[in-house]
Amino acid sequence: MTLPPFASTFASLAVSRRSLLAGAGASLLLPATARFAAAQEAKAGPGGTPKAGGTLVAVLDPEPEGLVAGITISAPAVAVSSSIFDGLVEYDEGFKLRPSLARSWEVSPDGTVITFRLRDDVTWHDGKPFTSADVQYSLLEVTKKTHPRGNAVFANLIAVETPDAHTAVLRFSRASPVVWAAFNGTETQILPRHLYEGTNPLTNPWNGKPVGTGAFVFKEWLKGERIVLERNPNYWDKGRPYLDRIVFRIIRDPASRAAALETGEAQYIPLNPVPLADVARLKGSQDIKVETRGFEGPAPMYFFDFNLRREPFGDIRVRQAFAHALNRQALADTVFYGLAKPATGPVPSYQTQFYTPDVPQFEYSLAKAEALLDAAGLTKGPDGVRLRIDHIPSAYGDDYRRAGEYFKQALKRIGIEVTLRNYDLPTYVKVVFTDYDFDTHSAWYSAYPDPQIGVQRRYWSQAIKKGTPSSNASGIADPEIDAVIEKIQTEGDVEARNALIRELQRLAQVKLPSVNLLELTFFRAYSAELSGIDLAPFGGYQSLKTVWLGA
Repeated sequence: MTLPPFASTFASLAVSRRSLLAGAGASLLLPATARFAAAQEAKAGPGGTPKAGGTLVAVLDPEPEGLVAGITISAPAVAVSSSIFDGLVEYDEGFKLRPSLARSWEVSPDGTVITFRLRDDVTWHDGKPFTSADVQYSLLEVTKKTHPRGNAVFANLIAVETPDAHTAVLRFSRASPVVWAAFNGTETQILPRHLYEGTNPLTNPWNGKPVGTGAFVFKEWLKGERIVLERNPNYWDKGRPYLDRIVFRIIRDPASRAAALETGEAQYIPLNPVPLADVARLKGSQDIKVETRGFEGPAPMYFFDFNLRREPFGDIRVRQAFAHALNRQALADTVFYGLAKPATGPVPSYQTQFYTPDVPQFEYSLAKAEALLDAAGLTKGPDGVRLRIDHIPSAYGDDYRRAGEYFKQALKRIGIEVTLRNYDLPTYVKVVFTDYDFDTHSAWYSAYPDPQIGVQRRYWSQAIKKGTPSSNASGIADPEIDAVIEKIQTEGDVEARNALIRELQRLAQVKLPSVNLLELTFFRAYSAELSGIDLAPFGGYQSLKTVWLGA
């Protein structure tokens, strides 16, 4: 039978979006049995027969501010959380759907109703049964209201009905194929209604001691030292996980992270684990594997954000001057050691279905930058300084702090004095996304396989969500951009929607609330003695239920 038209959201697939959407005209049901069995066999991966037992030592940096990725979407939070929580579906290496909390699903002929048939053998880690009420609560009260991407992805979701404990009926105002790119556990987590209902999900204490349905159970979090997960003996995916325990060690020093991997003290580091300068050396090791595959889903994009609530950033000439003063190729080559390429806009170039290079560009030119600042009335004083600002680099490690130093040096050349403010991740999130206490900041966001998921949150006024990480921090609220974004969410014609996405890219460069800097290349590093690494397209965000110790 035909799968749902989810794959239209993934530009990397060879199948055309048009043909997939055409397939939505009939009721669609996933045959779970044979397909899932084949997926199980295929997932054994390199290393032969899976071996049960043992403790995997993984390394994290920075320390997450919470462990529920449906609420706290920082990369280290997702890396841990994906082993604690399951989603309704999973994806294989080709972005094809496979069952998870949902055994199967049906889509109405007009695409406005999705019916999930849920597993009846799943319990929360506290022993309570998993039901459709959990799906209803999570989608309507958490994902749509607090997730920085949720109100865009599920903009057309109007109701979730629960005719019985193991059936969830999602009703949409119009067909929304983009949602099929977001039903996995790394993007749309299902949370326990009995622990969250009636609370503020952002501040619920269970965010730091999560209760999930996944392969591993939260055991302890010793702040600044380690997070420990233990095997879920009641996991629905019988025989998994293979590991008895996972210990995520918090190691802030990048050299120490590399040393832990090289000495065998740790076996797995999921997210850009070592200094970029060490990558070439590690690739030459027979004992360590460096894997860049599996990050096609997140599609990380690096950018420099202005706080439009503050002057002089309301003047487009000032923002354009910054864009001309930042040498993106030098940034890619020197700070990121070639593990990046200059971006031309907010959509990565390998998403060929959506990407367009036909947008305004700001070539590196100090002369143009200074002329724009002069025209904006920001002339140099006796000390050569035109403007004093602060900048908050991303809190995801030393590579981004080095990038902050590059920004400081580059902007000084045009008379802008920059004070860097470096924070740990929880403080960074509060200062940037709650207090909005910054002049400029730099960060990477996951663009995700469809711009409606990961890109538009940077530009849509409705994505200004105080207290929500990775939302619209610049504060841009432009009626022209909003109108295009909202048409993207509702346009049913494939080509017309793609044209709107291209228009969004153009407006992003014209309005310039952010300077789009780089397309980043992420990687994982792990011991050659580790087997079963999942190469599905969410990389270090995948559950570790497939992993075992022993080659």
